[in-house]
Amino acid sequence: MKTYGIILAGGVGSRLGYDIPKQFVKIAGKTVLEHTLDVFENYPYIDEVIIVSNPVYRDRVEEIVIDRKYSKVTKILGGGKTRQESSYIGLSAIDEEDSFVIIHDAVRPFLSYRILDDCIEALKRYNAVDVAIPSADTIIAITDDRTIDYIPPRKYMWRGQTPQCFRLSVIKKAHEMAIKDGFVGTDDCGLVVKYKLGDVYVVQGDRRNIKITYPEDVFLADKMFIIKGDDTSHNILLSKDELSKRLSGRVLVVFGASKGIGKSIVEMARDIGMKVYGYSRSLTNTDVTKEDSVEEALRDVWTKENRIDYVVDTAGVLRMGLIEKMNYEQILRQIEINYLGVVNVVRRSIPYLRRSGGGQIITFASSSYTRGRPLYSIYSSTKAAVVNLVQAVSEEVIGDNIRINVISPERTKTPMRIENFGYEPDETLLKPEQVARYTLGVLTTNYTGLVFEVRRDMFK
Repeated sequence: MKTYGIILAGGVGSRLGYDIPKQFVKIAGKTVLEHTLDVFENYPYIDEVIIVSNPVYRDRVEEIVIDRKYSKVTKILGGGKTRQESSYIGLSAIDEEDSFVIIHDAVRPFLSYRILDDCIEALKRYNAVDVAIPSADTIIAITDDRTIDYIPPRKYMWRGQTPQCFRLSVIKKAHEMAIKDGFVGTDDCGLVVKYKLGDVYVVQGDRRNIKITYPEDVFLADKMFIIKGDDTSHNILLSKDELSKRLSGRVLVVFGASKGIGKSIVEMARDIGMKVYGYSRSLTNTDVTKEDSVEEALRDVWTKENRIDYVVDTAGVLRMGLIEKMNYEQILRQIEINYLGVVNVVRRSIPYLRRSGGGQIITFASSSYTRGRPLYSIYSSTKAAVVNLVQAVSEEVIGDNIRINVISPERTKTPMRIENFGYEPDETLLKPEQVARYTLGVLTTNYTGLVFEVRRDMFK
């Protein structure tokens, strides 16, 4: 059964107090609408996307779709005067009555794939599905005089979100009955409930699935995108056979290839049939802190293969210590390898990937990038800098079909970890081979500008 996504982007943003509607406000380098479209574009079980826009801003929406090359967007429609009218306009543009439809607010950019998974699964049993979260606050019903009328039991009070999902024939019928009655509701599920067209199942939403409405929401969303990671394993955790089908014959360059995660990536990539070139100080005397050294390695690969598809930089160094007591050379070395080295690899890789028609760069952070750790202030801050760099560069090179992402593994049993932390039980650590498998899976995707958090529970 075909699944359509309808994104309602007709708001004018009056409560935000900006000169432009909230869906066009930029957060973390992209408009809110782009962030939302990214979710629908990358989610594998949505076939087509219809955008219903404020007619005044239709040209701006078209520019976004063209510039970002959103392949799933098949229609951009002018919306109506109300949310209900806009929703019906989107529904009326779908011909297949026997299909699923997912209706979502453009200004909820943190929609997770887990929610979408649960919604589609629920649509196999129900004609209508809503998304909501339990209320953390007591809800009170008041009178016109603003006195409390009654207080409903909190366990039954949930806060509605989007998406709302339906079998197309059911939600169309609900809208047609509302039009006939002249009824205007607050959302689509409310119409199904009003006209008793079936039970509406409630999928649990997510506290992070916020709606951008007020100025403080913009500030909060910007901070949330700093630590936003990918929350799905769709098209990422692939078997070796599947990885081979998608990556065999592709040219991969790995910096930091002599040990740990880098070594595992090289070995696994060769095992699935990729053309792999590994560089490090001990293997090839390649130093990522020296731009000419990085350039020499990439030029060597280009001369042999006449293309480069992927570049992965795993080079890193960790030193523990109070910042006031740490040797300055140790501070400088961490910054040079962990940050300047990434800058050099990214800068020098872009021209080769562009000449190859596109590709992907992957760098590495760690779980400490979200908050500086005592005794590891330099290491933590370099990893935060890498994430910020990747998020910015992803926007600079998107027109060249170049993707750039960050892998952020949990604690992993590498020589660097053992050197700094000593013995730790194996069951508390990721294996380098697991991180390598996940990294190669990311290479097969179209994601860009994301932090992919690799956890042990993904491999159970």
